[in-house]
Amino acid sequence: MNQALAHHRAGQFAEAERLYRQALDLNPTNTDAIHLLGMLAFQSGDLVRAAASIRQAIALHPAAASYHSNLGNVLQAQGDLDQAAASYRQALILKPDLAETHLNLGNVLREQGDVDRALAEYRLALQCNPDLPEARVAESTTLLLRGDFGAGWPGFEHRWQTRDYDTPMRTYPHPVWDGKPFTSGRLLVWGEQGVGDEIMFAGLIPDLLSTGMPLALECDPRLVPLFARSFPGVQVIPAYDSIRDTALGIAAHLPSGSLPRFFRTSRAAFEATQSPYLCADSGERARFRSAYGDGRPLIGIAWRTRNAKSGRKRSLDLGTLAPLLRDPRFTWVSLQYGDTAGLAAEAEAAGNRIVVDRSVDQLEDIDRFAAQVAAMDLVLAIDNSTAHLAAALGLPTWLLLPYAPDWRWLLKTDSSPWYPTLRIFRQSALGDWTSVVRDVRADLALTL
Repeated sequence: MNQALAHHRAGQFAEAERLYRQALDLNPTNTDAIHLLGMLAFQSGDLVRAAASIRQAIALHPAAASYHSNLGNVLQAQGDLDQAAASYRQALILKPDLAETHLNLGNVLREQGDVDRALAEYRLALQCNPDLPEARVAESTTLLLRGDFGAGWPGFEHRWQTRDYDTPMRTYPHPVWDGKPFTSGRLLVWGEQGVGDEIMFAGLIPDLLSTGMPLALECDPRLVPLFARSFPGVQVIPAYDSIRDTALGIAAHLPSGSLPRFFRTSRAAFEATQSPYLCADSGERARFRSAYGDGRPLIGIAWRTRNAKSGRKRSLDLGTLAPLLRDPRFTWVSLQYGDTAGLAAEAEAAGNRIVVDRSVDQLEDIDRFAAQVAAMDLVLAIDNSTAHLAAALGLPTWLLLPYAPDWRWLLKTDSSPWYPTLRIFRQSALGDWTSVVRDVRADLALTL
């Protein structure tokens, strides 16, 4: 067992499995070996075998809290939220001080829409382990989801300590900005997370400009032309530009996701800001409108995200959207990133008439894509970067959201504090896209 654990921790799964099975040959009721074989299967992506193995261990040793907790992890990954919650609760009955189990139960409750009880579980996790950053960030984003911005933003700063945050914290010779004005040098704001997040947090650049501080904005290189046009008073540079320190005279730096705690602490603060704040190339926009226009309203559509963490629940297929896309009153234009030939084949297979412009590569040339988006009369998108881009450009944007949305979209509202031109259509039950499409179809008839 000791040898097996060493191989397991080193990621040498085949050798670990061989040794666990050797241990079971010596003692067929070694429940730790059975449980850990289940964890190997879980880590290898075989969720069915993982659940069966861990259940076998529980049947032999029902008082092991860690077995119940790990079964909850497997069931949560399978999407069986009710049974996952039951497993987490059983683990906590056996051992109430399991901080990560409280955290995981909170995550399940949040997915089920029980935000208040989720928040209570995150706080129990912090009582068990005040140094658990995942619980601190979960508490923070749940407060933001409820619209409690003043209380939510401070805890968001713990994101850098979490295990799976998408962006590492930068180390610079300059201090992190503390919100106070300084007399010389520039503030460097650098982008974090994905392109959609960079676009969303760029909405705070006008707030910074109003302070009179000289700014440098570091962003994904694909965003440089769009941001430079949109923020003429800002030095816009591509990420990791090696000349910035000496050439720009940086005095302090700040990740863009930390800006809201200085400028967005209330709904009123959102409402007082500039929108739209991005400007597409007007000439390119006119060319797209001319190319697509036949007198019918142009509706751009994006239906999928490849986000590994939450993409499955946020995405939908063209078959589900068919009641919209077959409406002949509109010209439907794909704003979906991906291989254009594959997208065209996908649309044809679903029987939908969608314009797929093979001259636009949304992933490579975001500035040109912004002009394509700006040519639309309406954009219909799931929660992905297209929705952020369209709304930041001031386009009427209809956002299709899953039952348990990301923190930035709040709860039980059809509007967004981030984007005045964005309208939200939410699932009324877990996984129910049919009602969303029905509501969009009814409102399209009244809008365009």
